[in-house]
Amino acid sequence: MWNERYAGEGYLFGTAPNAFLASNAARLKPGMSCLAVADGEGRNGVWLAEQGLRVVSVDSSSVAVEKAKALAEQRGVKLDCQLADLTEWLWPEGGFDVVAAIFIQFVGAAGRAQQFANLKRCLKPGGLLLLQGYTPRQLEYRTGGPSQVENLYTAALLREAFADMEMLHLVEHDDEICEGAGHCGKSALIDLVARKNIL
Repeated sequence: MWNERYAGEGYLFGTAPNAFLASNAARLKPGMSCLAVADGEGRNGVWLAEQGLRVVSVDSSSVAVEKAKALAEQRGVKLDCQLADLTEWLWPEGGFDVVAAIFIQFVGAAGRAQQFANLKRCLKPGGLLLLQGYTPRQLEYRTGGPSQVENLYTAALLREAFADMEMLHLVEHDDEICEGAGHCGKSALIDLVARKNIL
């Protein structure tokens, strides 16, 4: 399905970084290691690399991964692009200073606990999770995201799921976004910034 969605000549979600991710630029330092989860055509991974981070960009679509490589080459940055099914990928234990998880709502309630555990496990102590997703109100807007309510997030759900981390920012909000043809219009969003506790 994703190969078909990414098959067009252009970039489905554009080439500019996600606005929430870009708004956290001050938290990022050159030399940090970063995992861009389900990074698609690379818009976020490439931007992170432009900030001086060492980025691993993972996605399950071979078409998207090739486009991510092309975008990185065009922008003159290095991006470690990996093709993998994230439900089977070997997540590096404590391998990253930053995890960028932008619109990764491709699993329902049954797989979400494992997905969130993987996000936490691959962070170094003190590492940052930058996560943005859609809330159930998004089903009214229909401007992007999954159509299954069980895949969507609420503040209560994320607060409980990441209770073992230091919450730096957690807010639900409605906003206008325009990220290519894939996400465009009024959207019901939720933003999370959390730090893994230092043992």
